[in-house]
This record gives sequence, C-alpha cells and structure tokens, in this order.
Amino acid sequence: MKVDILKGHVSKDHIHLLLSIPPQVTISRLVQQLKGKSSFKALSHFPELKKVFWGRHVWARGYFVHTRGNVTDEVIKMYIENQKHDDDDFQIEG
Repeated sequence: MKVDILKGHVSKDHIHLLLSIPPQVTISRLVQQLKGKSSFKALSHFPELKKVFWGRHVWARGYFVHTRGNVTDEVIKMYIENQKHDDDDFQIEG
C-alpha cells in the first residue's frame, strides 16, 4: 500500500502511529488491513492466543485518526515519544 511508518509506540492497551500514506489509500481500509494482518500473524505465531480470543476480536472495533494540519511531524513525534512508560515494550524510531 506504500505506507511509511514514521514513528510508533505500542503500549499494552493502545498503539500510536505516525504514518505517511498516499492519497489513494483510505484510512478505513488501511486500519482494516493493519488490524486484520496483525491479528492473523499474532494468532498464527502465538497459538495460545486462540484460546484467549476464541469468539472475540483481537482488536477493539474503533480507532482514532487525526491529520496533521498545522502541527509539524516533529511535534507529533515528540507526543508519541512522551507516551512511553516503564512497562512499554516496543517502539518504532524514525
């Protein structure tokens, strides 16, 4: 889909991503792809999760998106950086 992840941070209950996407890619389709592919990979790689999520969804139904308008990429990157907590495991530097 030619989407670039510029910055990211994964917490235990939510994810922050700064993405660059081409104009022909819709946000809803992108989120559908991200959630679908990551769920499939997680359940394939960790079979024990199938018991935990049996009959349920891995991801919540909703999502929040904001375009950057008057805010620069650097401000958004700093916001994502400030979301870190001691119990967080994964981040994407960019």
